[in-house]
Amino acid sequence: MRRIVQGLSDAAVTLGALMLLFAVYLLWWTNHAAQAQAHEEVRRLEQEWRRPGGVDGSGGGAAPSAPGNGAGAVADGAASDEVRHADDTRGLPDGRRTPARSQTFGILRIPAIGLTAPVAEGVDKHRVLDRGFVGHYVGTALPGQQGNVALAAHRNTHGEPFRHLDDVRPGDMVTLSTANGDSQYRIESVLPSTSPDDGAVIQPVPSSAASHQVGYDKPGHYLTLTTCTPEFSSRYRLVVWGRLLEGVRG
Repeated sequence: MRRIVQGLSDAAVTLGALMLLFAVYLLWWTNHAAQAQAHEEVRRLEQEWRRPGGVDGSGGGAAPSAPGNGAGAVADGAASDEVRHADDTRGLPDGRRTPARSQTFGILRIPAIGLTAPVAEGVDKHRVLDRGFVGHYVGTALPGQQGNVALAAHRNTHGEPFRHLDDVRPGDMVTLSTANGDSQYRIESVLPSTSPDDGAVIQPVPSSAASHQVGYDKPGHYLTLTTCTPEFSSRYRLVVWGRLLEGVRG
């Protein structure tokens, strides 16, 4: 009996140590690695846009081809391509082409919460979100375009770009930078909680199936930011909406 008790005690200690190491991995290492990768990607994009003859909007481009307006639930639209960089397609993202899946093409800045993060196409966890990037819902508008620019990012672990999204308030400014300039949006409303299946929040005219007191009722130039809530849970979604400032478009 004493040997059995000792064995169970040793197993419990080992299990506890493994759980502690896993917690350290999730709460520290994934953040450290993803934040470093995101910081480097922001630096690379800014350097690329400044390079003469590079992706600065002055290169050639294909004929206009705006993205479609279909948008699904507030969840992952799977993407399986390798991460591609903005220099793969010149002239992004002023409507001439849509980005490739997992391609980084923009930088999101929210001064109110001290956020600067790269934006990539799609919301695939492994290829985009777990890298500390902000994901752009496939099929939604691109920065500066009419419609709804819908973005998502982790709130906890893997860089947690939207950790403090709940601190964003109406009146706060958001800037989306691309190879072709900046698009500035002013936050207008916040939906503290809705179902992950509430796809209405990322439609071209965003609203909510859960609440008819928030959202919009006519076409415009909108921005939607989504993340999980409450913290360390994916049960609901926090949604923040903004509108493009007139005359400030990329």
